[in-house]
Amino acid sequence: MSRFSYVNGRFVRHGIASVHIEDRGYQFADGVYEVIALAGGRFVDLDLHLTRLDRSLGELRIARPMSDRALTMVLSNLAKRNGIRDGSVYLQVTRGVAPRDFAFPVDAVPQVVATARRFKPVDPKALADGVKAITIPDLRWARCDIKSVALLPAAMGKQAAREAGAYEAWQYDRDGFVTEGTSSNAWIVTNEGELITRPPTNAILNGITRQVMIELAKDAGLRFVERAFTVDEAHAAREAFVTSSTSFVMPITQLDDATIGNGKPGSFSVRLRETYLARMAEIAGARA
Repeated sequence: MSRFSYVNGRFVRHGIASVHIEDRGYQFADGVYEVIALAGGRFVDLDLHLTRLDRSLGELRIARPMSDRALTMVLSNLAKRNGIRDGSVYLQVTRGVAPRDFAFPVDAVPQVVATARRFKPVDPKALADGVKAITIPDLRWARCDIKSVALLPAAMGKQAAREAGAYEAWQYDRDGFVTEGTSSNAWIVTNEGELITRPPTNAILNGITRQVMIELAKDAGLRFVERAFTVDEAHAAREAFVTSSTSFVMPITQLDDATIGNGKPGSFSVRLRETYLARMAEIAGARA
């Protein structure tokens, strides 16, 4: 965890970092966030993260707190102060501090906080054997395309997964179609060899790793299709995996009580993870 955090223009000791009790992020979940990976001291896909941050802020009508250049300098400084070269930074922007009222305050100043942490070592057994996921009803609001800090349904789903001995929970809508994981995008490979993931509508967050993975899959000549798929399709899939900025590519070999494929990570997930890690190594190696 951070030794230092960034809070509204100041780098402070993490243990004493704080925000005002009437910050609207605390009282209304009125804010957005990003988690950006670091490889060899360089940010991974920072431009894509900043573009998505701008979109989320715009959808909630929260003013941009600073320019992309200034924000990049803040995050770089934070990573350096914490001595983190391989890890991630967490960035959060809320509407600001104001007396508690549901309507947007007129003169609130956006609040910016950020922390940094090192990557946790990946369990070699998880990569060799794959991990388990469960399916749960999607209880979230209708604007999942906004990377909001309103994460209680995701936390409840993650807790359900933990209690079931699973790595992740895949959420499904009222029609039985998988939306996404609680903190990841969901993918399957059909028995016909098609790589499937749900299109980026308001029903899911358009993950940065998801976007990159689509390009890597196309470059690799894999048969890729964006469409919704059902829980039943996922149970019967040849492969399943999740993508995120912290998991990269993690193979799912059990979904609920169903064994996926032969119960081992499949060729698509292994290949895409290797390709993604090679890309990260290239980014890390490009450091001047």
